[in-house]
Amino acid sequence: MTSSTTASRSAFGTANPHALATILEAGETRRIISATDIYDISGVKLWAGNQPVSASLQRRLLDRELRQPLETSLIAEDGVSVAGLVQAVQDVLQSASPLVPVLQPHAPRLLALVGGLTLHPVAQLLLTAAQTARPAHYAHAVAAMALNGALMAADGGDDAAVRLALLSGLLHDVGEMYIDPLHGEAEADRDLDFASYQQLVVHPHVGYLLVAQLTNYPAEVARAIAEHHERLDQSGYPNALGGGKMSPQGRLLAVTEATLNALRSPYSHLLHASVALRAVPGEFDLHWVGKITQAAGAQPPQSAVLQASEIEQRLAALGDVLAGAEQRVLALAQVAQLPAMQTALALAQFLLGRLRTGWNESGLWNPAALLSADAAEVEALEDELYFRLRGVQRATLLRAGQLPEPEAGQLLALCDSLAMGA
Repeated sequence: MTSSTTASRSAFGTANPHALATILEAGETRRIISATDIYDISGVKLWAGNQPVSASLQRRLLDRELRQPLETSLIAEDGVSVAGLVQAVQDVLQSASPLVPVLQPHAPRLLALVGGLTLHPVAQLLLTAAQTARPAHYAHAVAAMALNGALMAADGGDDAAVRLALLSGLLHDVGEMYIDPLHGEAEADRDLDFASYQQLVVHPHVGYLLVAQLTNYPAEVARAIAEHHERLDQSGYPNALGGGKMSPQGRLLAVTEATLNALRSPYSHLLHASVALRAVPGEFDLHWVGKITQAAGAQPPQSAVLQASEIEQRLAALGDVLAGAEQRVLALAQVAQLPAMQTALALAQFLLGRLRTGWNESGLWNPAALLSADAAEVEALEDELYFRLRGVQRATLLRAGQLPEPEAGQLLALCDSLAMGA
């Protein structure tokens, strides 16, 4: 047995119930078949080759360790195709998406390079399942592919670099297929509760394993997928990598993902993404941030210009929210006794400190810099602050783990106040 086979078996030796359920749901309307006979580790045949998948397969795979990963044993005969990806990108270009100003200058090249991509059977299987059973997930993948490729093209990347960017964007969230769909970011990342966040943080690593172990895509693609929620200042997940440890493609993909995350609302504008990327200096690679900010700045104002007095009032209210969060965390940290509680509160203080740094240094929150701001810009700032506070809440609870009472109740009350901005 080779080391690669052993590694694959350890990660995908049994069928993941969430991925399998999604594949079977897709199999109700798409022709997904077994490419070969499927055996368990002891040599018992569980499913014959060339047979469509069905609910019977789910029952037979229950708790069975497999000779080969299930993902490599199935193919989607009428699934997602390269031509379908090209059409999906064309649909985005012809839509009212806020991404169009970023994509349009590179449209011919993007469409040509997407048309030249190779879909590995495992990638095609999972994309097909997503397109059929989790359409929001698939739409997000297409948008990430297009934006990631367009940013690389705007930077003068050669065809090989743009192809890597396209593949990384397309596959960055395949790990979400392996968690409960109730916890997926494509549905509600900016409003995730802690339980969902706890599930979600593993998906970049699962996606990395899928691409690294079960496909023949370049290592740069797998690594970028692993890093797409990391941050240069070590405030990201799942490994809190610093900038010196992130790959070039990972730095780009992190900006792409944060941009799309800020645009999830149907009423969002590129301005929301520009604010999100600049709210805390040092989180993202400024080289890529600048391209989003430049595109956002070229767009016409979205709403009426606010009076200076109203801007000052709204920023003062936001300042009170941030100061209150800092005070509550500090007060609890001063009396915390348990090491786990102390560690969690130290993380909360670090993240709030990063947000305070952004408040003081980014210029985004400065009333003098906002004298000509429109309502959309101020609303984007407000939205971003509350989103960041919810992020502090989730990260703090995750770091604390299981605490005894009364500490668990104290931390939960604190984190609830952060999530509400109270």
